[in-house]
Amino acid sequence: MVLLSLSFDSLHGILRRLYDEMTELCQPMMTLATAIAALGALFYIAYRVWQSLSRAEPVDVFGMLRPFCLGICILFFDVIVLGSLNGILSPVVQGTGAMLHDQTFDVRKFQEEKDRLLSEMPLKVAVTGEFNPTDEELEKEIADMGWSEEDYTVMQRMSHTCYSFSLQSIVQTIMRKVMEFLFRAASLVVDTIRTFFLIVLSVLGPIAFAISVFDGFQGTLVQWLARYISVYLWLPISDLLGVMLARIQTLVLQSEMEMIRDPLSVFSPDGSTAIYLVFMLIGLVGYFCVPTVANWVVQAGGMGAYNRNMNNTASKAANVGGAVAGASTGNVAGVLLKK
Repeated sequence: MVLLSLSFDSLHGILRRLYDEMTELCQPMMTLATAIAALGALFYIAYRVWQSLSRAEPVDVFGMLRPFCLGICILFFDVIVLGSLNGILSPVVQGTGAMLHDQTFDVRKFQEEKDRLLSEMPLKVAVTGEFNPTDEELEKEIADMGWSEEDYTVMQRMSHTCYSFSLQSIVQTIMRKVMEFLFRAASLVVDTIRTFFLIVLSVLGPIAFAISVFDGFQGTLVQWLARYISVYLWLPISDLLGVMLARIQTLVLQSEMEMIRDPLSVFSPDGSTAIYLVFMLIGLVGYFCVPTVANWVVQAGGMGAYNRNMNNTASKAANVGGAVAGASTGNVAGVLLKK
């Protein structure tokens, strides 16, 4: 399949292009909404004029401008309404996206530095992962074994390669890849649902504006605006979650590199993998809490059922991910206890 050859970043870009193309479908709805709004404006103005005449009061012309303002918004819905909202909210998305890009770059940089330090670790540390001998002890051991510097370098690389192909390392790598896939899949699920909601709100937005002209349905306009802004904020909130997790991972990598450089500290690659799996689990659950957080920023009613479903999904994902991370952590702890 073609989709399998695409990266997750490419799929996010496809969703953004899909939204831009689908919003053009609001043109037919604008024509229908104009007719509905005209009918609503007729009843709206006639009722107030008749009410003022029956009470022998002057007609309040300013109060009758509301249907005309809504009619103008419907006629130029894609420019006035969608253009204004997207123009105001898009800098928020771009800002959080830039923050996520910078933090991800830092994580990759520190991960490469950590891998370099691990490849340069002494042979004994690469095999046992328990302690760092001093330079004098290491030179004495090499001299006693009759190794040259070239022999030691070759054995060091061989030991690191053997550990990477061990059963324990393979299991940890599989767990790590599975959690990374679930983490990226959760992000894609949230972005896909967000795009679907935005398309529905954009295409049917003129109808919502037209219905809000009628008496008793004025709250429809406020609810539509609140829901559109709330759903639009899903992406920047998920980016902020990614920024937080990337920053935590950066701090963990910096701490691990300090432990590797310190000859008196004890560093275990197994514990590092377990910590990484735990934070991936936290991020997986956090992605399904994004709609709830967005609802805190802008209160939008009528989405309680969906939020409950998302929370239930997050709980199930937490149980599955917790079992995976627990099994991996238990295996790591068992190996460390044996050592």
